[in-house]
Amino acid sequence: MEETLKVINTMVEKGIIRGYAIGGGMAAAYYGEPTLTYDLDLFVYFTTEDDDLRLLEPVYKYLIDLGYEAVDEGIMIEGIMVQFLPPYNALIKEALDNAVTVMYNGTETNVISLEHLLAIMVQTGRPKDKLRLSNLLEMMKDPDSNANPDYNELDKILADHDLKKNWDDFIEEK
Repeated sequence: MEETLKVINTMVEKGIIRGYAIGGGMAAAYYGEPTLTYDLDLFVYFTTEDDDLRLLEPVYKYLIDLGYEAVDEGIMIEGIMVQFLPPYNALIKEALDNAVTVMYNGTETNVISLEHLLAIMVQTGRPKDKLRLSNLLEMMKDPDSNANPDYNELDKILADHDLKKNWDDFIEEK
């Protein structure tokens, strides 16, 4: 994973992408217990403003020129399948803008904040997100875990993106 992050950081340094943050299952694993995930979801600010898939062209060209292989909807970088995802709504843009910088072994990387990650999981509402959310809620009971959100910030995010009812409904189901 560290070698994958180094390649991605080099892409930022070279201007191939403007910035990124890890989301999805890998972000959930950072804050809580590891869960099954098959790829590294990267929310990315691309260097072009195109609204279509052409915004991926510079990313794929750069990586393929380095010898990495495109597979299905991602690209295999140092043994890790990576999906490059544009910020597709206001919550994701906000999450990308407010990503947390952390160290993975000796490599700096960016991860979606716990508060934004929780809100994104509530917004998407997929079964795997509900499972991850349940796991994180359990972890949040332990004051020594990484899963300790700023509840004021979480409430603000949920309110700003009209997700408070979704959150309350999920908590009631649990």
